[in-house]
Amino acid sequence: MAEKFRVGITRDNLKADGKPIFDESALKVLDDPRIEWEFVAQSEPEISAASAARYDAMAVMLGKVTRQTLSGPDRRLKLVSRFGVGYDTVDVPACTDNGVLLCIAPDGVRRPIATSVITYVLMLAQRVMIKDRLTREGRWHERLNHFGTGLSGRVLGSIGVGNIGAEVFRLAAPFGMKHIACDPYITQESVRPLGVTLVDMDTLFREADFIAVNCPLTAETRKLVGAKQFALMKPTAFFINTARGPIVDEKALYEALASRRIAGAGIDVFEVEPTPVDNPLLKLDNIVVTPHHIGLTDECINTIAASVFHACRELAHGRVPKNVVNQQVLGKVPYFHA
Repeated sequence: MAEKFRVGITRDNLKADGKPIFDESALKVLDDPRIEWEFVAQSEPEISAASAARYDAMAVMLGKVTRQTLSGPDRRLKLVSRFGVGYDTVDVPACTDNGVLLCIAPDGVRRPIATSVITYVLMLAQRVMIKDRLTREGRWHERLNHFGTGLSGRVLGSIGVGNIGAEVFRLAAPFGMKHIACDPYITQESVRPLGVTLVDMDTLFREADFIAVNCPLTAETRKLVGAKQFALMKPTAFFINTARGPIVDEKALYEALASRRIAGAGIDVFEVEPTPVDNPLLKLDNIVVTPHHIGLTDECINTIAASVFHACRELAHGRVPKNVVNQQVLGKVPYFHA
């Protein structure tokens, strides 16, 4: 009998009670006579060469995949299927050099993360943080000091108009806002149906009332937003980051908020995660913070899990999975029959 295609699921996909963070029905995708699957025995901040030697595919949440991961002489790993759309924890050149596919799950995060951006827009516009405190503390007499910001005619700006950025603009369409974005990898014609006008970065920061980061973390985007950009913003404008913390200079963000250079921010991601409890950002009253988790709804994680496991099943049957990042690997390895 032919050897089974072995799939290892990293243990950071398990809750404290040992149950998966996703609905167990997602695992039905792996109910296949060709496939044998299990949760990896130990939690690994960096996927070990020993794990890479045990599995044909790994479904990875947080664990890093490095060149060391793929260096073992007994490696059988052919696929890293990542829970999510970001892949800054994966050494993509190392995967490519070793003929290992990297797949992501954009379908699972598109709507939930875009919804999260809109959630921040609404919370910031309506001054939910201060109004919550006024109500809890019996300070109703102060409510007239805290009017919100109407959205009609305001400017929504996005750094990036990819999978998530485009969905943000679709969801924001009924608000009657003007849509602008900066993205060097797309054309004006491609975003015209979204009602988006492409501008340069400086123009975006000068004109937008709400600015959302919707680009991946790469060498090019690391510290993309700093003191220069915050200095361009209107004092009434808000900044939102649900992408990756290192895209933003956190010290510059703190200074812009603490000095009231900008009106406020919604932040789900940090330079260091978990962010320390003494991070000065957490002491400010004009910022909403969440623990890199605002978009993780049941819809999000279950759709992601299904996508991750579908990629594993496709490869087990010799088919090319969807959403391959390093497509230069395709056709160069013997386990594809496409």
